[in-house]
Amino acid sequence: MLRPFLASLAPGTALREGLERTLRGRTGALVVIGWNKTVESICTGGFPLDVEFSATRLRELSKMDGAIVLATDGTRIIRAGVHLMPNAAIPTDESGTRHRTAQRVARETGFPVIAVSQSMNAISVYLGDERHQVDHPTVIQGRANQALATLEKYKRRLDEVAGTLAALEIEDLVTVRDAVAVSQRLEMVSRISAEIAGYVSELGTDGRLIALQHEELMAGVVDDRELILRDYLEMGKNAKSVEEVLDELSELNAIELLDLVQFARIIGLPIGNDSLDTAISPRGYRLLARVPRLPAQVIDRLVDHFESLQKLLAASIEELQNVEGVGETRGRGIRESLSRLAETSILERYV
Repeated sequence: MLRPFLASLAPGTALREGLERTLRGRTGALVVIGWNKTVESICTGGFPLDVEFSATRLRELSKMDGAIVLATDGTRIIRAGVHLMPNAAIPTDESGTRHRTAQRVARETGFPVIAVSQSMNAISVYLGDERHQVDHPTVIQGRANQALATLEKYKRRLDEVAGTLAALEIEDLVTVRDAVAVSQRLEMVSRISAEIAGYVSELGTDGRLIALQHEELMAGVVDDRELILRDYLEMGKNAKSVEEVLDELSELNAIELLDLVQFARIIGLPIGNDSLDTAISPRGYRLLARVPRLPAQVIDRLVDHFESLQKLLAASIEELQNVEGVGETRGRGIRESLSRLAETSILERYV
């Protein structure tokens, strides 16, 4: 909930410039980003302005006692010098008066509230139950670069286990352990990616190079998360959807994330006597997704028709043509692509 708002605080934005000027001027500030009946009800004193927002105006108004209230979109200054009186029964774990007020106002109104502390030389953002300290761009860039290096390392390992799984699928030697290991790595990589996306959002234009590296490393990962579940997810009347499984996996904590058995149970894979060595077979979504210019609808029809990757690999051009949307030309292309992918996967594993 907080991350989208952080983009409006990125270096180079008018709001960030105003807050930085306030810090450099060694004054504090309390800024509410949003105006409605609830905000109006907790504001006393001060004076109405309703003028266009600018960094200079924010800096000058912060010299006075009291909070500043901006329009919900942050484009206008609605009121200044107001005293905020949120519900005192709202819990807060902050100690300073300004930060306690900011946290309570954020929880009561649902709007972002920014507290600038001159004593701590820090900018803190509150939204709902979330709190975020705005760091200097060089600090964020350092964290982002470290996260990128970690992502690159994990992505290499993901590519290795995914390549091994592809070869095992073609040979029909896949076990629950093999499939779950790839799904686990995909989840790890996705979590690191989400952390980097947060840094990029905070950096604004300063994060464009990091964004480019991030995008290159993550090419295809989002699709692979869904494809591997579609390949192995338990089917049936009461089976979970891909979206439900992804939501459950995203809720695993750091320790649970390392538990392959937990992964297998969420996905619905068979585990005999708590063993991960149970043999399973893919449906073929992942391999078909690598066939050039093959529409998703045709992939779905091919999987529904043949039901397993092994039957797909054994299908002739004539059998492929029996599927709606697959003519002679496309059937030949699918046959040749599957053969080439199978050969490449085997060679990468054993050579």
